[in-house]
Amino acid sequence: MPEELNFWQKIEEISRRTFSIYNYQEIRAPIIEEAGLFNRSLGEFTEIVQKQMFLIQNKEDLYALRPEGTAGVVRAYIENSLDKKMGFSKFYYIGPMFRLERPQKGRLRQFHHIGSEVIGSCEPCVDVELISLADNLLKSFSISDYKILVNSLGCVNDKLELIKMLQEALKDKLEMLCEDCNVRFKNNILRILDCKNESCQKVIHTLNLHEKYLCSECRAHFASVKHGLNALKIDYEVSQYLVRGLDYYTRTVFEIKHDKLGAQDAIGAGGRYDNLVKQLGGPDVGAMGFAFGIERLLLLHRLESGALGPGLVYLISLGDEAKKFGMQLLDKLRKAGIGSDTDYENKTLKGAMRQANDRGARFVVIIGDNELKKNIVILKDMASGEQKEIKQEELISGLSIG
Repeated sequence: MPEELNFWQKIEEISRRTFSIYNYQEIRAPIIEEAGLFNRSLGEFTEIVQKQMFLIQNKEDLYALRPEGTAGVVRAYIENSLDKKMGFSKFYYIGPMFRLERPQKGRLRQFHHIGSEVIGSCEPCVDVELISLADNLLKSFSISDYKILVNSLGCVNDKLELIKMLQEALKDKLEMLCEDCNVRFKNNILRILDCKNESCQKVIHTLNLHEKYLCSECRAHFASVKHGLNALKIDYEVSQYLVRGLDYYTRTVFEIKHDKLGAQDAIGAGGRYDNLVKQLGGPDVGAMGFAFGIERLLLLHRLESGALGPGLVYLISLGDEAKKFGMQLLDKLRKAGIGSDTDYENKTLKGAMRQANDRGARFVVIIGDNELKKNIVILKDMASGEQKEIKQEELISGLSIG
């Protein structure tokens, strides 16, 4: 809605500027892809593939509205031979994603991601840069009190070892797990760690994983990531139960949560996918990415600030001569780059003030016949309630838009 778009546009503006500082280039992959791309990349038994994809049948071909951004970016990287043209590549994207699920707070069928993908390196410094980038973006959005959780799933062999550990630890506790987790035990046991069911969480927190499944190389990689985050003074917690819902993740995974969002408390998340590029037919190169949900950022901003309105100046002109002058003053404000509006419905002063408040005005400028004669305007700060007279020619320089 219009009142939300002001913050949305700020998010996009800040994101583009920040990505540019980190030397990321924008990429725009298609909204519609062959469904097989997501089956191969996300995993046949993931909830997205099993339940949440919008599918389009066209004769023998099956397409899908993209449920996430990584697979399409990797496909574009491979098809355009960017490993030969660019080598190491850093991308970002902003756009809509689609998942067929029941809409609720924090979950929509059409939602939007701000994401980034780094392709061409297995170095832990990439992990540190991406988590640092995510942290800096949130600070730039003026969002605080979030938690950054990190973990390592290890390499492919480590993940197999983790699966064996979970199978052994949970085989005698299936009756304590929910119906979905009993299915996950057979098809995708790692997803049990991500279950939100309270009884399942109790079982999960009896497990003692603590990197026991990691090989020496992956343990050293994760240690380097933690050392880098410490060096940059980034606050984070290691969560031994953190997994991501997609099969392509390896080694470092991370999630950023906020308590104010309730059950759907993740603002954003990401991780490494060192085998995906090769799996989809490209070179054997490491890669990592993350994404924020824009609607969750909007929801969080609304909860923290209580409003999304811009720093608007609302002009109230009382009387015919004041209205004529008011149109000229309004034009000057706008040409000076100051967001401004006025009453077009001939409301009373009380009604116009109420309208200004409803529009989220930061300041109200009042001008009538007396003010015209004195060459002044009345300036009211809607936040503090302070009201003062100011010379007409000093209005623009005297405005301080919050």
